[in-house]
Amino acid sequence: MGSTPIPGSNAEPLYPDIATFLWALKKEGLKETTIIQNYSKVLRHLGKNCRLNDPDSVLSYLACKEVSEGRKELMVDVYARYCRWKSLPFIKPRYKREDRLPYVPMEIDIEALVSALPRKLSIFTRTLKETGARPGEAWRVKWIDVDFSNSTMTINNPEKGSRARRLKVSSQLMGLLSSLNRNSEYVFRREAKAKLDTMSTYFMRERKSISRFLNNPKIQSITWKSLRHFKATMEYSRTKDILYVKELLGHVNINNTLVYTHLVNFDSGEYVCRVARSEVEASKFIEVGFEFVCSMDGSLMFRKRK
Repeated sequence: MGSTPIPGSNAEPLYPDIATFLWALKKEGLKETTIIQNYSKVLRHLGKNCRLNDPDSVLSYLACKEVSEGRKELMVDVYARYCRWKSLPFIKPRYKREDRLPYVPMEIDIEALVSALPRKLSIFTRTLKETGARPGEAWRVKWIDVDFSNSTMTINNPEKGSRARRLKVSSQLMGLLSSLNRNSEYVFRREAKAKLDTMSTYFMRERKSISRFLNNPKIQSITWKSLRHFKATMEYSRTKDILYVKELLGHVNINNTLVYTHLVNFDSGEYVCRVARSEVEASKFIEVGFEFVCSMDGSLMFRKRK
């Protein structure tokens, strides 16, 4: 291999087959995030817990592993591709992903977490909340993708076959972004080789600490992925326009978006209400996500999910 960069190449000293396989995937055109987040992690995990080149050893391990059927399905798909590459005989077992609705955290819990996170991590997490972008998509955002004059952020490197898109964000987030040091072409990392996994581990450690400090176990359930679910659910609740939500998330197939129509069923007790008596007050409420409900006696009524 020489000095050729291999995705997830830290597996090379212990598992040379894995490193060679990952490089083969790279040459086939798979995105590096997919290679690292799926193939590298799964194969390294299997390599540590069973004999990787013995399909029966892998099947026995998976049969006893206490994880969801969906996780087993992913691991089997990854291993099956590895077996094809190695010409190993392997018959995929019948693991099937359960049909589950995604978890949508309450905004009051999200704000409690975001407010307590360290500054740069907080801004990154707020960006995910406001844009609904995947973590890897936001991680690759460059300063050239941020339009401060129009308060927009462009996702030019979408994941999972999604579409590129330009997203409107709040003036509050624009102000936070403008306060970051511009010592790199990327907004959230100093160098191109910086790993999202490092920040993800940092986020999980801080989230656990904050959850304990605030005595709020619900914060521990908030993931970066759940912020995408939150954004999609809130936007469908606000607009009732599933095609708009589809474009917002960058989905190619609308079936991936339709799940959010089943999540909008909020009771009145789940809303915070505000009254605006001027255009300035109304603008401020809209900027922080409040939805206009009606006008009454010259005042404007707004609401937002807690």
